[in-house]
Amino acid sequence: MAETARHPEPRYGNRPTMKDVAARAGVGLKTVSRVVNSEPGVTPDTERRVQEAIDALGFRRNDSARVLRKGRTASIGLVLEDLADPFYGPLSRAVEEVARAHGALLINGSSAEDPEREQELVLALCARRVDGLIVIPAGDDHRYLEPEIKAGIATVFVDRPAGRIEADMVLSDSFGGAREGVAHLIAHGHRRIGFIGDQPRIHTATERLRGYHTAMTDAGITVEDSWVSLGSTEPERVRVAAETMLSGSEPVTALFAGNNRVTVTAVRVLAGRERPVALVGFDDIELADLLGITVISQDAAAVGRTAAEHLFRRLDGADHTPARVELPTKLIPRGSGELRPA
Repeated sequence: MAETARHPEPRYGNRPTMKDVAARAGVGLKTVSRVVNSEPGVTPDTERRVQEAIDALGFRRNDSARVLRKGRTASIGLVLEDLADPFYGPLSRAVEEVARAHGALLINGSSAEDPEREQELVLALCARRVDGLIVIPAGDDHRYLEPEIKAGIATVFVDRPAGRIEADMVLSDSFGGAREGVAHLIAHGHRRIGFIGDQPRIHTATERLRGYHTAMTDAGITVEDSWVSLGSTEPERVRVAAETMLSGSEPVTALFAGNNRVTVTAVRVLAGRERPVALVGFDDIELADLLGITVISQDAAAVGRTAAEHLFRRLDGADHTPARVELPTKLIPRGSGELRPA
């Protein structure tokens, strides 16, 4: 006998509805609505039957209508530079904790340091009607966000300021931190200090370079062009820059690394050298305490928490001119920054 063809029920696209719950529980749609929305007027027995039907069917409330009614989605967007960067882990987690405390969902994504991708991602989040945005900017022109901000989407920029618009921002003191780190090397006898930083178009890179130059000027030291290198933080580029500074008849005796990725490559370069070279890095890195790496530490969690709290104050109706909050950095001496010139 021929086998009867089987037609399995579709797995996707057929979510149970309130009508399905009402039919299974033997009640009306209004009763299901009251249970789902925790409204009064339902007896305990009826509520139990409806809840059992909800559990059995796997029903989930569709919040679309509530969003249209209230104008709020209870969600915020977080646009990071690079999800793989260890600096953004504690920052993102802090934002999520604040969002959760306010009953909101966090949606995040990465711009990969691409201004076009940043704009695409930000506008996609706006199209999904997030209530607010926290943005680590990749670009330097954010006028595309003006209509969204005017429409009521609260926006806070983090780590770098917004470009060509007035907006709230929460930053770390990149200038002051770099100045302190370089001054620390100078205090330990160094005069030939190399600086390896990120792309010159990035605000934090230029601020840290400014801190480096200020510390050197304060000490009466003239900086040679060969001591400074800005560009990609790809390991090969950083390696070549470091080895160039450390070669020749008058090599640098210390390095200041402009961010955590530069620091990691610098540690690898210095590990293979016979003569000790001092190193201070901006941003802490994993195992830096065990490796004895002196760093200028940013409190990434405090940055994220401050930005999120500021965002929710805006969402709660706070009305004031755009604010700039700058959080301090901290020098953590662990050995590499305290080495004296050989």
